[in-house]
Amino acid sequence: MAWFAKYFPNVVNLGWGGDDGWLTAIGQTIYMTFWSALFGGILGLIFGIGLVLFDKGGIKENRVWFNIFDKVVSFFRAIPFIILLAFIAPVTQQIVGTQIGTTAALVPLSLGMFPFYARQIQVALESVDHGKIEAAQSVGATFSDLIFDVYLQEARSEIARVTTVTLISLIGLTAMAGAIGAGGLGNTAIAYGYNRFDNDVTLVATFLVLIFVLVIQLVGDFLAKHLDHKSV
Repeated sequence: MAWFAKYFPNVVNLGWGGDDGWLTAIGQTIYMTFWSALFGGILGLIFGIGLVLFDKGGIKENRVWFNIFDKVVSFFRAIPFIILLAFIAPVTQQIVGTQIGTTAALVPLSLGMFPFYARQIQVALESVDHGKIEAAQSVGATFSDLIFDVYLQEARSEIARVTTVTLISLIGLTAMAGAIGAGGLGNTAIAYGYNRFDNDVTLVATFLVLIFVLVIQLVGDFLAKHLDHKSV
């Protein structure tokens, strides 16, 4: 501890508790990641499934709905996240009552994540063998059966992989949101590290973000391998 305090004095000075402490920053990063992954993930899953179902040759082929889903995803995908934060500020104000803070960041984070995830889900579901879909239809599978027992079941390993990629991308977005005052490790790295020329704070904050990424990658790889049909 003496060695650490000598070479990382500013890290120690921030402390663990309080509004600016390391535990607070870590908790805020986990909070933003979890809830935006939940909301953005649900939205992305809905749009990803819709893009496959309504596409040409899909089980519910509908060009109108496909174009709506496709344009919405493409629109939000094209907006840089830093611009999205300002663009939807009035919407954020209406939903959570404020435009700043950790909770307010959930709205742009969810909307920034969902189009990327939707495209990833679209690719994952399109990899499902169409012959298995036709076989399920031939034995009287319902619409929900086709979605949950065929599409999502057959693509489960690939979905685990793309979810891992999306969560890692989301960690980067939380750091960017933190850099403009949303809290978390990004805010710590910029406000208490970079802006004050305290390089030790920036280094430790970056290291902690890398740990988050590594844990997500390891868990995601394990699940993808475990869910692979070849390994079960």
